[in-house]
Amino acid sequence: MLKMKTIFICQECGYQSPKWLGRCPECKSWNSLVEEPIEPAVSTSHSYLAKKEREKPTPIKDVITDHEDRFCTGINEMDRVLGGGVVAGSLVLVGGDPGIGKSTLLLQLLENLGLRGKRSLYVSGEESTRQIKMRGDRIGSTSDQVFLISATNLEDILKAIQEINPAVVVADSIQTLFTTHIPSAPGSVSQVRELATRLMFLAKETHTAIFIIGHVTKDGSIAGPRVLEHIVDTVLYFEGEKGHSYRILRAVKNRFGSTNEIAVFEMKEKGLEEVENPSNLFLAERPQKATGSVVIPTIEGTRPILVELQALVSSATGGLARRTSIGVDHHRVSLLMAVVEKRLGIHLQTYDVFVNVAGGMWIEEPAIDLGIASAVISSHKEYPLEAHTVLFGEIGLGGEIRAVTHAEKRLREAEKMGFTRCLLPQRNCNGIKTSASMELHGVQDIGEVFEILFT
Repeated sequence: MLKMKTIFICQECGYQSPKWLGRCPECKSWNSLVEEPIEPAVSTSHSYLAKKEREKPTPIKDVITDHEDRFCTGINEMDRVLGGGVVAGSLVLVGGDPGIGKSTLLLQLLENLGLRGKRSLYVSGEESTRQIKMRGDRIGSTSDQVFLISATNLEDILKAIQEINPAVVVADSIQTLFTTHIPSAPGSVSQVRELATRLMFLAKETHTAIFIIGHVTKDGSIAGPRVLEHIVDTVLYFEGEKGHSYRILRAVKNRFGSTNEIAVFEMKEKGLEEVENPSNLFLAERPQKATGSVVIPTIEGTRPILVELQALVSSATGGLARRTSIGVDHHRVSLLMAVVEKRLGIHLQTYDVFVNVAGGMWIEEPAIDLGIASAVISSHKEYPLEAHTVLFGEIGLGGEIRAVTHAEKRLREAEKMGFTRCLLPQRNCNGIKTSASMELHGVQDIGEVFEILFT
């Protein structure tokens, strides 16, 4: 009897080793290498693409292009983050922490599609159909076009899809499914890679939109091999703090729309409700005449959102001063503190600096630089900024204020929310059309900002 050949595969990054290692050399994870049998050459007869006649090379000018076949979900925020609706034949990966609302949102999506006459199939490998029905009762699901199945074998799931021919399929979750063509356990790198590939074949051949729910690791990334995110067409991440009722659905990859687009939802008793005006939500509890509080118009995908940035500067109790940030990169906060000390002569070495984006938002764009520096100076000087002032701009190491993109969108959102003054880079002032109610101050360096706001 021949001995089965095996290999050790890291369950975090997919690194392969002929022997067991305590720590993965690639991603540095401990005890993540699992022994799996080496996959034999699998025939492609089970693939949907194997039934299709081989395509011949075609000159690009002769390829016939049609607009992608999209259909609306009935949830405006979901349509926004997907780029205008669900594309037929697309493969969408949805990740997020346990209990954040992934299954609830997708069940609501299927319910809305059912009311529009589109048949769908919800596949659960973690819950029974009765448990799914209980969630459906809570969110008011009554459509007879939503079908449920509790299964983990991919071959059984494919048979069910062929029987009812749905327009949309939800697989919850890919880590619980398996195929008999791979001898390894469900959730392993080999299983996840094979499942994603076969579902991709199914989506492209039958023009069925498939949503895959994926588990996340302790650092927030989707569990399994990185190739999973490369195979799918769209990757959506569900974000949210446990102490807040709202959730943010962020697109980090989208072949059919803008990346870094976000959708905002609020978790209520009857499921997730979309938030049409996130700026109003994030500024609802903003304190008046408080030091260290500024408002920044930020861009998330194609949407401008006003957020409150808070800073607290206090004397260090001893030892090295701390630089703590929530919602922004702490390395960028330390860099901006160095610029403030060097260019304005404000000494912060003996002060602890805490920076927070109110509401749990995470902002990566450099346009927040001017807001961080102004909030820190405001808290240090105990001088509050005017309540109707917004500001944005990137700060260079020389203290210069650099131009940013989408300046007009930011200003229009600020005007809509009732703000009357804005500090922005001088280059962004050229050619901007605003109403007479908005007072613009173009600034070239951080010294001018200090003169306007704090003297």
